[in-house]
Amino acid sequence: MIQLINLTKHYGRLAAVDALNLEVPAGQIFGFLGPNGAGKTTTIRVMMGILKPSAGRVVLGGHDVEREPEKAKAISGFIPDRPFLYEKLSGGELLDFVGKLHRLEPLRLERRIVELLELLELTPWRDELVESYSNGMKQRLVVCAALIHEPRILVIDEPMVGMDPRGARTLKDLFRSLAAKGTTVFLSTHSIAVAEEICHRIGIIQRGRLIACGTMAELQNGAEAKDGNLESVFLELTREQIADGAIS
Repeated sequence: MIQLINLTKHYGRLAAVDALNLEVPAGQIFGFLGPNGAGKTTTIRVMMGILKPSAGRVVLGGHDVEREPEKAKAISGFIPDRPFLYEKLSGGELLDFVGKLHRLEPLRLERRIVELLELLELTPWRDELVESYSNGMKQRLVVCAALIHEPRILVIDEPMVGMDPRGARTLKDLFRSLAAKGTTVFLSTHSIAVAEEICHRIGIIQRGRLIACGTMAELQNGAEAKDGNLESVFLELTREQIADGAIS
């Protein structure tokens, strides 16, 4: 489970994340949407312990990220929007390196490498240097690395960057499969179509605040979008917030 409790992050006088409260249970895919600059990536970086919150708490699987960072990270996988890879390693070497950081037993680590490379269709490139991979292949390798230790929580920031349709479909099927097995999936994306297709619940953030949260049916009931699809609901809710801000 993911819990954000009054989570706040300030940059000077700017509240990038403003008293955010949110719970995501096990086995759920939660979509996190918002306009550019709304606070999505800042929220995720605080969740992953990359940034320190100005106030509030992040609890991952019962572990407070600030008080028990090693325990929280041991059960979490993270796919950033701009991943850094050691490109002079082969794909297999990189996964071996990441697995050893997680202290996986050698036989288990080798099994996981084989499973993940097969699942993400990278087996033929196991021994090729990462620098020779396409952008989509690199993104799939990052997914392999995030899953190497079989985390109970997976946090993803823009997973479809550089993906062709086949790769995107593979990832969507993977996220569904993980959730069905009890993994909590927190998915930040600009792709409204992806969120609408695979997410059980969706939260919309604007100016650091959660302005709407619920299932598609609940979001539709809270908006007056004519056709009722997520894009219309998103545009209506964010437009209303901008208008309210202008009035105040």
